[in-house]
Amino acid sequence: MGDITIRWARGDEAAALSALALRAKASWGYDAAFMEACRAELTLTPEQMARWTIWVAEADGAIAGMIALNLTDGAVVEDFFVEPDVQGRGVGATLMATLLAACREAGVTTLEVDADPNAEGIYARLGFVTFARSPSGSIPGRTLPRMRLALA
Repeated sequence: MGDITIRWARGDEAAALSALALRAKASWGYDAAFMEACRAELTLTPEQMARWTIWVAEADGAIAGMIALNLTDGAVVEDFFVEPDVQGRGVGATLMATLLAACREAGVTTLEVDADPNAEGIYARLGFVTFARSPSGSIPGRTLPRMRLALA
């Protein structure tokens, strides 16, 4: 994998980024029924694309990951996905560093995320702390770790 380049997402990339989200989520080993239940929640809409700040990571001319920040009600990481075949190669760390720099520049003091339970450890390594549980937007009765990062 070559150098990682970070850029703003383009409005015409909603379908490609939605497909990336589904591939990355499926990499946790979820079955087809679970993934179908998550499809709507993992599909980026034009409204979300306009409302959120979304960065895309490119490597070797292809999309390698994406991260989305929602500053509407506080500061929330909405989407954070890396292509399964490049996970563990710094794409996620580079995307998160970009998002955290933007948060600090905007004066954000606290960042939150509803993490996939499989990603809780990843967020914990980045300094996030679980403080609550949130209902899943896709699976009735399922809850997700609600995590917070204090920014200095």
